[in-house]
Amino acid sequence: MSGRVVHFEVPFEDQERAIGFYSEVFGWQIQPLPEMSYVMVTTGPSAPQGGGPEEPGFVNGGMLARNAPIGGPVLVLEVEDIDKSLEQIGERGGTTVEAKVAVGDMGFSAYFRDPEGNLMGLWQSAPH
Repeated sequence: MSGRVVHFEVPFEDQERAIGFYSEVFGWQIQPLPEMSYVMVTTGPSAPQGGGPEEPGFVNGGMLARNAPIGGPVLVLEVEDIDKSLEQIGERGGTTVEAKVAVGDMGFSAYFRDPEGNLMGLWQSAPH
């Protein structure tokens, strides 16, 4: 399990206001994905077609409507096996908030709360 921070999510009340703010203030490149009710965010030089960062030191992310359980920014951690990670999280005092779900053919995501009450995400890439 790498545990690297590989993605972030920022919730919004007003999508256009959030897009305007982050693109104008920080220069983020924004790509709305209406079919997924999601907005992809590129914060630096990245490979084409949704590829990852091309230089060290930054991660890309996304924005989505503020709804339970996502009420604030979320860090997403890469793991090899979400099911195994959620089991370990539960054994160590954390709780599963949203079980493993497929994200197209890219991979899988899940959400958990750590023992301190922080909401975090998990990401498992699909095998290629």
